[in-house]
Amino acid sequence: MLDMKFVRENLSAVQEMLKNRCNALDLSPFAALDERRRAILQDVEEKKARRNAVSKEIGVRKKAGESADDVVAEMRALGDEIAALDEDLRDVELRLRELLLQIPNMPKADVPVGKDDTENPEVRRWGTPRTFDFEPQAHWDIGEKLGVLDAERAAKVTGARFTFYKGLGARLERACINFMMDLHAEKHGYTEMLAPYIVNEASMVGTGQLPKFAEDMFKLEGLDYYLVPTAEVPTTNYHRDEILDAERLPEYYTSYTACFRAEAGSAGRDTRGLIRQHQFNKVELIKFVAPETSWDELETMVEAAEDVLKTLELPYRVVQLCTGDMSFTSAKTYDIEVWMPAQDKYREISSCSNCTDYQARRANIKYRPARGAKPTFLHTLNGSGLAVGRTVAAILENNQQEDGSVIVPKALVPYMHGVTVIR
Repeated sequence: MLDMKFVRENLSAVQEMLKNRCNALDLSPFAALDERRRAILQDVEEKKARRNAVSKEIGVRKKAGESADDVVAEMRALGDEIAALDEDLRDVELRLRELLLQIPNMPKADVPVGKDDTENPEVRRWGTPRTFDFEPQAHWDIGEKLGVLDAERAAKVTGARFTFYKGLGARLERACINFMMDLHAEKHGYTEMLAPYIVNEASMVGTGQLPKFAEDMFKLEGLDYYLVPTAEVPTTNYHRDEILDAERLPEYYTSYTACFRAEAGSAGRDTRGLIRQHQFNKVELIKFVAPETSWDELETMVEAAEDVLKTLELPYRVVQLCTGDMSFTSAKTYDIEVWMPAQDKYREISSCSNCTDYQARRANIKYRPARGAKPTFLHTLNGSGLAVGRTVAAILENNQQEDGSVIVPKALVPYMHGVTVIR
């Protein structure tokens, strides 16, 4: 959430930001609500000062044996007026908060202005896409023929965009999860977390999924509970309403969860395969850092996510997201896109973002820069390290053989109990 004072003093810049983000939010009520809030606060202050003066006058009159009926009546009237103003203030502040919660984060100055993913500049590439001497198959066909993926029975059991992993397919998914968690914990210095799959509304508000993206979430009927869309939500909220000592920063967490997304805005897209599922697994990277280090921390987070793909020997590229393609909470985002031979294109497999103090302000996560110093909001970062289902899809497509088998990446063989080929 943006600071209200910042919005007040930079209203034109915020409106320009909304335009650049292709966000149609109407900010016109802000100025009137803000002015009304400040007027109420001033009125309340004046009336409280008068009430205090009247209270003293009552004491003086009573001590002197004089009647104080008129000033008692005035004090009661002032009390009623203050109570009414307090009620008005609560209403105005609630409306202001609701509006502020719908304003996305301010992009960093070096974020390119653009309307969508077609205007994301490429930063770098790694690896060379394989040249096949046969027609490469899509991962869903490979998985079905090998008997390791079953979308048809998942559709019977649940519905579209769910998948059963079976046999070595299930083992491959589990191997990817364990490999990623080990790599990030042992090599990159992240603390392992197994987070809850269910969170409350305050957690969803804290990381920015609510109120704007309610239709994309799965809510438990009749309860203040949501299925997590990503481990970012529970893991970032781990420190909600806390003040951390500077000595504790930076804090790194790598967290595995299943993820659940209604994907209301993606109708008709990626209806087959593992790219866009309602339920999928993901290993997430979370950082809590001091503001002065957060941009360097973003670069090292991207490097950690890239390391997964390098170790698995999967070709990829890194792109920087333009303003129109960035997530709601992000100030700067890099996407890592893995090569998918059957689609003859790169597809997103990781998104790493610096949210600056935007989430910290919503979730009230602060740190104390020095002993005795006033607490201030820290910076939060999050990134996929990686989306597991998409990793499995990339392995199946990039490592497929002409006979329909799939070579297991060397790094995963120990996690596959020695299996080197899926046939």
